[in-house]
Amino acid sequence: MLAGLSYFAHIRIRFSAMEILGRYDRVDLPEFGLFDIHAKIDTGAYTSSLHCHHVHIVDGVLEFILLDEEHSEFTGTKLRCAEYALRDIKNSFGEIESRFVITSTLKIFNQEITTEFSLCDRGSLKFPILIGRKILRDRFLIDVKKKNLSYKQKHRQRVSLRKKHS
Repeated sequence: MLAGLSYFAHIRIRFSAMEILGRYDRVDLPEFGLFDIHAKIDTGAYTSSLHCHHVHIVDGVLEFILLDEEHSEFTGTKLRCAEYALRDIKNSFGEIESRFVITSTLKIFNQEITTEFSLCDRGSLKFPILIGRKILRDRFLIDVKKKNLSYKQKHRQRVSLRKKHS
């Protein structure tokens, strides 16, 4: 027992402090100037991933373009990261792929979380961002019946702020 609490009471308190995410949501990538981007919550994936293309190294710096022309948030801006890694990552088919991995900040439920993202072409998939277990663990509980909970909370806060200032 922890400080007089039963094991199950301790677990309930720990879980009650966690935010609930649905099967997908909208998130911000403030370092890249991207906001309200569709993201799939995937408890089967360990690492999170970002949809990008034209990934290559120029003079030791990783260059890439996030998203593509089909996304309303697409800018075509070439992004650069001096710090990156090349790792073998298992894709959704169980095949090993070499992918570049960068560290960036993801914002969800007003939490800014610094995490790793593998860069891959997710163009044929509905969600340009996949959020894996590494981010989810000890932060969020997943309820697959729900969706866009963080986005809805952010929208309610914006409406509330507008009402206060009008």
